[in-house]
Amino acid sequence: MNTPLRRVGVTMLVMVVLLLANVTYIQMVKADDYRTDGRNLRVLYDEYARQRGQIVTEVGGQVLAGVDPSNDRYKFTRTYVNGPLYAPVTGYYSVRYGAGGMERAEDEVLNGSDPRLLVRRLSDMITGRDPRGGNVQLSIVPKVQQAAYDLMTKRGYTGSVVAMDPKTGAILGMVSTPSYDPNKLASHDGKAQGQAWSGFDQDPNKPMLNRAIQETYPPGSTFKLVTAAAGLENGLVKPDTPINTAPNVKLPGTNVTLENYGGAACQGTTFKDALAHSCNVPFAELAGALGKDKLSRTAANFGIGKTDLTVPMRVATSGLGDLAGQPQLFQSGIGQRDVRLTPLQDCLLAATVANGGIAMKPYLVKKLLAPDLSDIETFGPEQLTGDPALSPENAKILKDLMIASEANTKGGGKRGDLTIASKTGTAEHSNDPKNTAPHAWYTGFAPAEDPKVAVAVIVESGGNRGLEATGGTVAAEIGRAAINAALGGG
Repeated sequence: MNTPLRRVGVTMLVMVVLLLANVTYIQMVKADDYRTDGRNLRVLYDEYARQRGQIVTEVGGQVLAGVDPSNDRYKFTRTYVNGPLYAPVTGYYSVRYGAGGMERAEDEVLNGSDPRLLVRRLSDMITGRDPRGGNVQLSIVPKVQQAAYDLMTKRGYTGSVVAMDPKTGAILGMVSTPSYDPNKLASHDGKAQGQAWSGFDQDPNKPMLNRAIQETYPPGSTFKLVTAAAGLENGLVKPDTPINTAPNVKLPGTNVTLENYGGAACQGTTFKDALAHSCNVPFAELAGALGKDKLSRTAANFGIGKTDLTVPMRVATSGLGDLAGQPQLFQSGIGQRDVRLTPLQDCLLAATVANGGIAMKPYLVKKLLAPDLSDIETFGPEQLTGDPALSPENAKILKDLMIASEANTKGGGKRGDLTIASKTGTAEHSNDPKNTAPHAWYTGFAPAEDPKVAVAVIVESGGNRGLEATGGTVAAEIGRAAINAALGGG
């Protein structure tokens, strides 16, 4: 063979090898990426040709996300009952924009591609039965969700409410306001979808942000539960321990003053009084006495700092920030400086105390169900952290301190036949905190003697009370409404 023919042959062989390598790369390495790419219309048409599974509640079997037949090429349209009420939980399912929330987290079950549904898919092919996706059953209790949402929207508040069973971690309510209507994104009209998405995405109030799990805030005085737990566990305080009643204290090594709310002296002389009246000075000094390691260890046992928490949607990481020295510890001990918690994590503070000091892993999905409603997987209680946040004895002490705090807390929704243990918070934020309306917090549990529900409420930037806002005057009524709904009270 002469040289030119040999070169042509070698070139063609190299091209064939490269072609085979490219095909292998596409088929073996990139197959999943191409299959799940939102621009893959073939997969999209195939998915919409199957009846997507439902998202339902365990209590009452209420359908939150279902399907209706469609007379266009997609065959089925996703529908949401009370869309804005449940949008933070269900998320959205859109031809153009993919999926969010639970629709995304459990997409393989809902669209029927989960490996555990393989037998069902093969059966459908053999029998000619219309293929369907599986169903997702949630722990959400509709009346709890409704009660919290109604008050938040009636007041025009921006914020979040989370309710959970402290003994199991089951999430009973997850509200984020303002919200959005996922039905508008489920439309098969591309122009309508685009307009809806632009409206939601460009809204400065961020209606598509699930504030319960995607946003972190300074927790203010609700964080004093962590500081108190650390103090009790390390033997630094008891309910009758004397406190510094001064109206303010200088941060160590600085000329910066940290003061009690309103600049007033603490009412009372004991640690129990300090929590009941939310005095800043005693808790700042307690955090300084504890030091970084002890405060951080207790916080971690409440779940603060976990980076892999899902419900199954991913939860933003809560944290304490830099505790480099005494000034930072003083400020962090009262839930300010760089301390940031999600509302879900703030709910875990009260829930952990209610559960005898053990933090339970929060979860939204109760069961995954096949199309014939047989169980695929059931979820139940699971401890969140390796060590308790505090002993049962100290948890009882802290519960009693929270009962005293609730007795001193203003706001509507109180019942004479129900004992609630709670803690409020009024959290400064922004670059000009003294002239910016604070976030209002409330976290608690009930009945105190046998806890069945824990709640956390945040109302951003003072709600309708501006600079005068406090956790008691703004957030407490909403938290009590959620508690009453969970317990069947008015």
